[in-house]
Amino acid sequence: MNDPRGAEGMSLIVKTACSWVKGFILLYGIHIILYGHLTPGGGFSGGVIAAAAFVLILLAEGERTALDTLTKKAASTLDCIGVLSFLVIAGLGVVLAGAFFVNFWTTPEDARLSLLSSGIIPPSNIGIGLKVCSSLYLVLLILTAQRLISSGDRNGEEVT
Repeated sequence: MNDPRGAEGMSLIVKTACSWVKGFILLYGIHIILYGHLTPGGGFSGGVIAAAAFVLILLAEGERTALDTLTKKAASTLDCIGVLSFLVIAGLGVVLAGAFFVNFWTTPEDARLSLLSSGIIPPSNIGIGLKVCSSLYLVLLILTAQRLISSGDRNGEEVT
């Protein structure tokens, strides 16, 4: 019980339930991102679901555990990678097909059920999913840090 993480987060029951479901939530978000071109969903909704897994970790287990799982720097890097990948895909439409965000990666109609032969939508969904997931996680981290600063719970720790 001398673990400094023991005081963070919620009760042992909530932490245990969180440890059971966080992987399934993240996996479901990834599934929605990858198959959003075939089913309802896509990058935004899948990114929100994936971010819910990290938000669950932050709320149930505390800020330190959440930052051990996904650091601010890693989330910021994923945020930038998501935006840049989306913009590169949209820009390639201008270069290869003459219009912004046009489908330059065409396939026969009967091959559109596979992930790699569905045009530019699946890679775009992945970029948007990364952007939304990491952005929502970063916003909640900032709000949590702001709440801790205003309530004086930081105990003199430096906020990064």
